[in-house]
Amino acid sequence: MGIVMIECPRTGFSIPTGVRADAATFARTPVFISRTYCTLCAGEHEWFAKDAWVDETPAREKKPAIKCEAA
Repeated sequence: MGIVMIECPRTGFSIPTGVRADAATFARTPVFISRTYCTLCAGEHEWFAKDAWVDETPAREKKPAIKCEAA
C-alpha cells in the first residue's frame, strides 16, 4: 500500500494527494480527475489519474522534499 503522488506544477516537487492505494489497483482505476491542496505552494491542483503514481517507498527510506534550516 502506498500514497498516490502528483507533481506540483509550480515547484516541480512530488506531493501526496492523500489517496492510499497499491500500484496494481491504482493502475486499473478508470479515468478520473481530482483536486489536491498543495502545502508547498499553497495552491489547489487538479490532476488526472494518468498523471499520478503510487509511491510505495517505506517512510523510513524517504528524504524530505525541502531542506529545513535551523533558525
